[in-house]
Amino acid sequence: MAVIKILKPRSHDLGGGMIVRRSLPAPDQRSIGPFVFFDHFGPIEVKPENNFDVRPHPHIGLATVTYLFDGAIVHRDSLANTQRIEPGALNWMTAGRGVVHSERRPKDLQARVHVLHGLQLWAALPRQDEEVEPAFIHTPAHLIPTCDRDGVSARVLIGSAFGLHSPVSTYSETLYLDILASPGAILTLPPMSGECAIYGVDKPLIVDGLGIESGTLAILSASATAQVSCPDGAHYVVIGGEPVDGDRHIWWNFVSSRQERIEQAKADWTARRMGEILGETERIPLPG
Repeated sequence: MAVIKILKPRSHDLGGGMIVRRSLPAPDQRSIGPFVFFDHFGPIEVKPENNFDVRPHPHIGLATVTYLFDGAIVHRDSLANTQRIEPGALNWMTAGRGVVHSERRPKDLQARVHVLHGLQLWAALPRQDEEVEPAFIHTPAHLIPTCDRDGVSARVLIGSAFGLHSPVSTYSETLYLDILASPGAILTLPPMSGECAIYGVDKPLIVDGLGIESGTLAILSASATAQVSCPDGAHYVVIGGEPVDGDRHIWWNFVSSRQERIEQAKADWTARRMGEILGETERIPLPG
């Protein structure tokens, strides 16, 4: 059996009524490959009166990985980047020694009802890279390689699979696949060199005969071949890669191998030493 553990998400309120389903970190599973955080938001109908904007906030020691299925978000950061994120594109922001960013509704959608749906993951940076210079890389949808065969369309967002290689550069071996399967389609996932998990975005999956509810993260054995079938069709993602090199402290938006570094980040944010976003005056205060 390829499935060795199933993680059920917890609901988390980001503010303004924006509820996400958080699968990582879990009490008994802190990470999968380099990923220490897994949030699924939507699909949610956004109305003009809703305020789901994420005000400026800081990060250290990680990379945020944002991917949309529906809607749009405008990313701004303290590196002077402004980028509209749309479905199919992948955004990788390396926080490193520290960066500040915001995520807001685009102006053209502010007066319209629309659907917002996507995933945001955090990848912990290896110890030797935790304090690298922050950076932001946007990979548009048309540059993501895609494999279509036997009723399955697989996009290789990060890493290598099906003979394809993503252009997204990472600090450790990382895998992130976006897969759309037609009704009755079957996909065989080969053994992985690192850790691996599968997540049903919209419909149940059957992995080696075991039913997996949508919205749950199923961890797969790295040494086993997994047969994924979708009787009703399904949209799912596969994540994984090289395990995190040692324990990580996670507090609010900060990730580090050293607790004292978390404390320094707290002090830096309070003292406004982590940078500013041009044109932004709001900020999320340090949690009490």
